[in-house]
Amino acid sequence: MRAVAVMEPGTVRMVELPIAKPAIGPYQALVRTEACCLCNATDAKLVAGHFPGVGEYPLILGHESAGIVEAVGGKVRKFRVGDRAIGALNLDLADSGYQSGWGAFAEYAVVNDHLTMMADGVADAAHGWVEVYEAQTPVPADIPLEEAVLLCTWREVLGGIGDFHIEPDQHILIYGAGPVGLSFARFCSLLGIGYIGIVDPIGFKRERALAMGASEVFAPDSADLKNFVHHHGRRLDAVVDAVGSEAIINSALPLVKLGGSVCVYGVLANPTLDLHKVDGPYNFNLLVHQWPTRSRERAAQTQLCALIREGVLNARDFLTHDLPIEEIRQALSIAQSGHSLKILMRFGNES
Repeated sequence: MRAVAVMEPGTVRMVELPIAKPAIGPYQALVRTEACCLCNATDAKLVAGHFPGVGEYPLILGHESAGIVEAVGGKVRKFRVGDRAIGALNLDLADSGYQSGWGAFAEYAVVNDHLTMMADGVADAAHGWVEVYEAQTPVPADIPLEEAVLLCTWREVLGGIGDFHIEPDQHILIYGAGPVGLSFARFCSLLGIGYIGIVDPIGFKRERALAMGASEVFAPDSADLKNFVHHHGRRLDAVVDAVGSEAIINSALPLVKLGGSVCVYGVLANPTLDLHKVDGPYNFNLLVHQWPTRSRERAAQTQLCALIREGVLNARDFLTHDLPIEEIRQALSIAQSGHSLKILMRFGNES
């Protein structure tokens, strides 16, 4: 089974695992991977060797993918052979010589029937259940492959908006116009957020943000951003750090109102934060969202599929590259340059 491996920090290659396909248990389904997307945050940190809590290599990369169910375990009721599924992973690679970096960038991966495990009273650690199973779902047949893969990002972002308590008519500023920042801009626009500012150093991303519904865009060194409160006429209800950066957190503090929020979406690599709280109001909220709230993520899928059907949400607005999986190193290089959005990679085994 072919897979993308990080052999050691900074070294990525396609490898052949010593198993043809993962074995599945009674509540599991086998998924043949059609396509996957790089996560510009998690995957990049795993490749670089500084994802918190991960220290053993080599590992199999990836957590954003879509594929077709080829086989189901005897107790599975919510997946059927032929379904398209998202969220498939390879969490158990003990016999392969590789660790799991979630392991979705492989020809085959595994989904778990969370709802049936819940119904049967076995959704607990004693029966091997882990919280990520809740985000492993079938996708309706009318949702195209490209949108299905992007649901992995879109569900997390829409769930994150709920975790950050962002409400209609609020004024927010988003740092970063990558796939996550643009998703925040698109969803906040659809939700009726009063003002949506975007900060990004790259011109085409700022232009894309305006197309996604941003009210205004700024380069990080622009005079208007440096004088934002005067320029805008009020402080903000929330600033969203869509990158995961201590520097951005501290830049946000002078911009939020009393009782406002600095909302961090993304994994912070450093174990501690140097927070310049004196630059913020006396009362502010620091909300750190490094991991999806699975119930929100799963619930978001129905709403997102409706937006896809309406033509309001399109993969083409977020994808800048479409490559075969064998070009994984080129994909990583493109992503590192910053001049891309989502990079789709295909396994070339679509039926």
